[in-house]
Amino acid sequence: MLMIQKLINHYQLLPHPEGGYYKETYRSAENIPHAALPEQFSGARSISTAIYFLLLKDLFSAFHRIKSDECWHFYEGASLNVHVLHLNGEYQLIKLGKNSDQGEVYQAIVPAGAWFASESTGNYSFVGCTVAPGFDFNDFELAKADKLKAEYPKNTDLIELLCRQ
Repeated sequence: MLMIQKLINHYQLLPHPEGGYYKETYRSAENIPHAALPEQFSGARSISTAIYFLLLKDLFSAFHRIKSDECWHFYEGASLNVHVLHLNGEYQLIKLGKNSDQGEVYQAIVPAGAWFASESTGNYSFVGCTVAPGFDFNDFELAKADKLKAEYPKNTDLIELLCRQ
């Protein structure tokens, strides 16, 4: 627990609405104008943003989606399972971590519009996320379990486990 508190204090991490702790570390100074973005965006967006993200044992990141691609980066702690429900109905488990012989990767992409949730496989997972076009809470949608189960009936148990609504 000492390491967890050290990470929270050192990186000035704050509670995240989807679960876990985060700190925005980068927001590009330049924006992409609304007219140059795909129609799903409601206004101009930063070119890119980045955060630190800390998940603890039994503290999951609930299913949500955003309108941009999100690149996940592993830093330290236990590996992180990222559960992705793709727009075509397929399920993907991404294992972020340092054990390549166990199928883990240091980086992975969650495509724009896909539903995803994550959970640590141990006491904590310290990771990062880079989003382009940059993250904006206007592009964030937290899943409602009943709606998601109707859309992805093969994944009902997982959805019930990793939704808060």
